[in-house]
Amino acid sequence: MIEGSNKEKLIEFALEQGFDTARIASADFGETPGDNLETFLEKGRHGDMDWLVAKKDWRKHPQSLWPEAKSAIVLGLNYGPETDPRVHAMNPELGIISVYALGKDYHELIKKRLKRIARWIVQEYGADVKVFVDTAPVMEKPLAASAGIGWQGKHTNLLSREFGSWLFLGCILTTLEIEPDEAEEGSCGSCTACLDVCPTNAFPAPYQLDATKCISYLTIETRSHIPRHMRAAIGNRIYGCDDCLAVCPWNKYAQQSREIAFQPRRELTAPRLADLSALDDTSFRALFSGSPVKRLGRNRFIRNVLISLGNTGDSNNIGNVQSLLRDPSPIIRVAAVWACAQLMTFPDLLTLKEMYIKTETDIDVLDEWNFIERERLNEQA
Repeated sequence: MIEGSNKEKLIEFALEQGFDTARIASADFGETPGDNLETFLEKGRHGDMDWLVAKKDWRKHPQSLWPEAKSAIVLGLNYGPETDPRVHAMNPELGIISVYALGKDYHELIKKRLKRIARWIVQEYGADVKVFVDTAPVMEKPLAASAGIGWQGKHTNLLSREFGSWLFLGCILTTLEIEPDEAEEGSCGSCTACLDVCPTNAFPAPYQLDATKCISYLTIETRSHIPRHMRAAIGNRIYGCDDCLAVCPWNKYAQQSREIAFQPRRELTAPRLADLSALDDTSFRALFSGSPVKRLGRNRFIRNVLISLGNTGDSNNIGNVQSLLRDPSPIIRVAAVWACAQLMTFPDLLTLKEMYIKTETDIDVLDEWNFIERERLNEQA
């Protein structure tokens, strides 16, 4: 058992690698997180995130993934913003990108630091180790709660007394048996601020999330068209959503991140939607080089931008939208049709439809044109 001064030495080394908090949990964190995951999947709340289903048995419990694991070293890195990320929500011409994606991609930065710690453990103790960031089938939030870094709030995200809503998590599983820390006894009390602020009502109940209604899922995870009934609620959020995090009262204790890599890039902070709509694949890759946004790909990103342009209600954006009605990507053309419908009068829209439908072959794009025409006719009836 690693405890006392030996444990303190391990924690100290971990913090020296640039993490803001480091604590220990047993690799056996019980059956509850796995049961909650099973319920989440059974209800279809994962949408088209098929990878959750494919590796659910590994994800349910750390020892299902690695039976020899005895302990988990859970590490947190603060990415707290300088200002409230909702500050641009009332300026519809500007796009909002989630706080975590405004700087450099955290995955590689955290993984490098985890590997340094893992090598040190191997050298010091000869133990086996495995490192995980959030792309691996490990449930970091229940592990972090078990380690005492924070607790899962009513929005299902981790909350910390010291850092509020803003912690990236990494994990090292090891065959070492390390004295675990006590779990956090935090509470949300009667507060429902995160549930109330959600633009799409993505929380069916406290401590439950329906990802298919979450703006982060809709703008980042889903590979399909954003459902029609969700588009207006997205507003000008073009990559993720921080509303439920930002509104939390525990953020009064939060601190701005000291990590230079997470400082927001000026060109990604509230960019003009009209400028973004003109990005081709090359310029998209250049703009988002080193950013998590790059993994989304140009097509889905422009889909999001078009939805937000439609939500401006400003007819001055018609030109930016119309130019994408012949884009090679059907996912973009569907969003462009919808956006045009939000910005144009019905007679002008019908004229536009006659121009473009003659050469359209994609069934989803054709359906979008026809649905909008039927909807407008019903409104006039």
